[in-house]
Amino acid sequence: MPVRQPAPAHLTRLEVRNLATIEALELDLRGGFSAFTGETGAGKSIIVDALGLLLGARSNPDLIRSGEDDLLVTGFWGEDVVSRRLTHQGRSSARVDGEVVALRELAEVSQARLTIHWQHSAQSLLTVANQRALLDQLVAAQLETYHAAYREWQAAAGRLERLKASERDRARQLDLLRFQTQELGEAALQAGEEEPLQSELTRLANFEAIASGAAGALELLSDGEISALGLLTEASRALNTPARYDEASAQLQNELGAAIDAVRAVVGELRGVAEDRAPDPEALSQLEARLSLISKLQAKYGPTLTDVLEFQAQAERELAALESDEQDAGTLEADVAALEEAARQAGLKLRAARQQAAEPLAADLLRVIRELGMPHARLAFEVRPLAAPGPHGLDEVSIRFTANPGEALGDLAETASGGELSRVMLAISTVLGASTPSVVFDEVDAGIGGAAAGAVAEQLSRLAASRQVLVVTHLAQIAARADWHFKVEKQVQAGRTVSRVRLLGEQERLEEIARMLSGQVSEAALTHARELLEGRRQEGKKSRGKERLPSVP
Repeated sequence: MPVRQPAPAHLTRLEVRNLATIEALELDLRGGFSAFTGETGAGKSIIVDALGLLLGARSNPDLIRSGEDDLLVTGFWGEDVVSRRLTHQGRSSARVDGEVVALRELAEVSQARLTIHWQHSAQSLLTVANQRALLDQLVAAQLETYHAAYREWQAAAGRLERLKASERDRARQLDLLRFQTQELGEAALQAGEEEPLQSELTRLANFEAIASGAAGALELLSDGEISALGLLTEASRALNTPARYDEASAQLQNELGAAIDAVRAVVGELRGVAEDRAPDPEALSQLEARLSLISKLQAKYGPTLTDVLEFQAQAERELAALESDEQDAGTLEADVAALEEAARQAGLKLRAARQQAAEPLAADLLRVIRELGMPHARLAFEVRPLAAPGPHGLDEVSIRFTANPGEALGDLAETASGGELSRVMLAISTVLGASTPSVVFDEVDAGIGGAAAGAVAEQLSRLAASRQVLVVTHLAQIAARADWHFKVEKQVQAGRTVSRVRLLGEQERLEEIARMLSGQVSEAALTHARELLEGRRQEGKKSRGKERLPSVP
């Protein structure tokens, strides 16, 4: 893959073709906080499904619009473009900047730009590895020290294990590698030597034909009773008199002279070829022997000369590694024990750093979580010793959580509902900062209302001060705080259902928020919607300073 330029701060455009009820969508996106609303069943989460495909979500042919052969999703980060296509046969193809890539690479590129917090998602925060990574953001120095000590210990332990392997197997491998490296070393192969050797062999094998052809050409050009050189010379002499009186004839005579010189040069070369001695049988034999050796080595280690040379380099490396392991086993065992102890000490320091960071981080997260409509929630990072040191330390780290009073802390994946999990994710993104330029929340407001809805809106707005935040919501309080308001609608065209997404203008936004508040656009709902939008403007002035906010009608 070519070196990529840094992506811009956020997703600037999303194009979708034939995804569920979307026939064709071209959506231009802004920075800051964007809300997506619409009536139940309008297809709001289709936007999230489309972005999920760019993150490498599992292929599902059922997502393809009925009657169509495939679907295509394309995301734009300035000049950087990622896309994914699915077919009814279950095939999936991916591209990054127009280049076909594996799905894994598409996911890596997109995951550096975009994070999605799905409703009822079982990924990301629900894995122990990611829960540990949250805490480890605060102890990066101690973690790197442990990683270095662990890698050194494991490398030494691997060498000791090889040394203790079956001596017969090790001796057999040494004998084979020594034979191979000696055979290839004595051959002294050179990259690219095969072609010129083969060309020289072909020339020598056809020496008589080459010499005979040269002699025949000499006969015609200069050595015969009537030759090309003689005729050209006579033609030049015939122009001696005309050349005295006619400039054109003089020029033609000069050109004949140049032709005579050229033919004489060719004659000289041909004479050398025709008079060349027959090849030395010994030289021919050596050439044939060299090519035979190369062919033999290619058959054993090839198939090409380049492959043979690569095999030789690898065999030499393996031989050096095995021979270096011939040091005293007792000394190496002592080294391994010392390195294991050093790794354990680094692990104990990492454990202490984790324990020290866990309580204040949990307190910061809990403060935000309680603001988000879970006043009785409790959360803690549990640091439990492992039976043996591992790649990430001496401990296992997990998040323990409960949203209900009187309930014991439990595993986050088992105790948090989809809506609660989304709000925990929102709290983490706010406290630790999102790791990508764009963050998507799908139904983060599930199961909340009132003051909690306002708190969720406030946290999303805070996060949007430094990230692009895209939120699928059914709450007017959240939609009113957004910088940009998109509506997802279903229409029937030619007897088929089609979903559309459009950016709302001022009056349309007022009416949509009124609908979200009461289910209809009444005067009372419009008044309440104006109050929400005006409140957003005032909060926006406080939190975002001089950033321009859409006006309220």
